[in-house]
Amino acid sequence: MILYNVTVSIDPAIADEWLEWMRSRHIPDVMATGCFLESRISRVHGEEEGGLTYAITYLSPSQEKMEEYRDMHAPELQKEHSDRFAGRFAAFRTILSVIEEYRQA
Repeated sequence: MILYNVTVSIDPAIADEWLEWMRSRHIPDVMATGCFLESRISRVHGEEEGGLTYAITYLSPSQEKMEEYRDMHAPELQKEHSDRFAGRFAAFRTILSVIEEYRQA
C-alpha cells in the first residue's frame, strides 16, 4: 500500500470555499481516476500563523497505481487547483510506503 499525502496551507479568508470545493469536486475527481482506494481530509493542528492547514491522504493499492496517478492524472488535477486558488495556498506532497499496519483488536 502507498499513502499519498498532500498538505495544504490555505488562506483563512477562502478556507470554507476551498474545503467545499475539495469535498465536492477535487477529491471526487482524484478518486474517479481509479488509482486510490480511499481518502481522508484531516486538519493539521498547531500550524503557522496566517493559514489553516489540512492534510489530504489517499491510499493507493500499489506503486504502479501511484505512478499512473502521478504521470497521467496529477498534472491536470493540480493545475485546476492551482488556477482556482492561485496565490492563496502553499502545498507539498509526500509519498509513503506502508511497511506494517496495526489495528485495535
